[in-house]
Amino acid sequence: MANPEIADENYVICKKCNENKADLQIRSEHVCQKCFCNYVTTKTVKRMESYKVRGASKTTKKLLLPLSFGTSSACLLYLLDQQIKSQYDRMKRASYELHVAHIDLYLDSADRKESADLLEKYKVRFPRHSYSSVGLEDALLLNTIEWSSLGLEKPPTIDSERPGTEQLQELIGAMPSATSKADIISTLLTQLLVDIAKKNDCEGIVFGDTTTRLAERTLTETAKGRGFSLPWQISDGMSPYGIGFNYPVRDLLKKELVVFSSLASPSLTNWIISQEPASHISASSKLTTIDDLMIQYFETVEENYPSIVANVVRTSSKLKPLNGEETSSCGLCGLPVSEGMDGIFGWGGDQNPDSRVRKGNENYGILCYGCSRSING
Repeated sequence: MANPEIADENYVICKKCNENKADLQIRSEHVCQKCFCNYVTTKTVKRMESYKVRGASKTTKKLLLPLSFGTSSACLLYLLDQQIKSQYDRMKRASYELHVAHIDLYLDSADRKESADLLEKYKVRFPRHSYSSVGLEDALLLNTIEWSSLGLEKPPTIDSERPGTEQLQELIGAMPSATSKADIISTLLTQLLVDIAKKNDCEGIVFGDTTTRLAERTLTETAKGRGFSLPWQISDGMSPYGIGFNYPVRDLLKKELVVFSSLASPSLTNWIISQEPASHISASSKLTTIDDLMIQYFETVEENYPSIVANVVRTSSKLKPLNGEETSSCGLCGLPVSEGMDGIFGWGGDQNPDSRVRKGNENYGILCYGCSRSING
């Protein structure tokens, strides 16, 4: 896969165009910067073929693009903006339009001001799209979450005299571990994105998840007891929320997009908020989550053994949801739960569903095993 380091001290010709100097690598091939950018663009555009303009169709699909200001989502916005521009130049129309949504996870007003200023810069650079920005506390307004599943008698927003950020902080703080806190935040984030997409008449969400990110999620969700959700969290297609999930940069490694972000014209480097390298995370810290450990693991693996990362995603993408089973929706994450399989008591670790005894919890409603573990520790 792509390597940002110089391929060789000597002058090497690009193996793809056989013209320019090769100073990057794609797997074992030495390539020039132009061919490297073409590689990234082609891989992404190919994944958008389901939204391609066909025949005389004049229908323009609307897609939601979550923008976190990270490398992957920033590069995805750049790549799709280029594709839309190319379609307009060739056909005077585009097969889809984007609504860019930023969900602010910061609670401090100064941090939110910085986020708002950065979003304005994105609006200026990519003006053809519509934008919206909300705080994660807006998830407390959702009626798609069964708040009794969190042990609450009423939605947090009933207490209108208290700021939503304060109520969100209290809710997250009540979780029993760092992993539980991160899991609840991720769940609320997904539910809020789906709600924003539906309110803006989007038929799908395009996530900036790379091969590396999808591999991390595969092991993370499995470790949390939510492995059943992988067909919807890893593969392209319709989600249980009634809206499509698509991962256009799923064939690219995170390190490849890091290189691409500096090669984009103009560079995206100053537009990206980079996280601290996962290698600095201490595995013994109580604040370390399962997510952190998986990020740290795959950060190392993608550098030296990129094929392993791709194989994890390729294998998990073959998983299919079971058909024909009666299901209910988890009160928190909203994913389907087979009848009699909800909660900690409904999942005994065996493979025979007939041997599992259902033990309902009237106080907490229906929860999948993963959400039940997050709440109860």
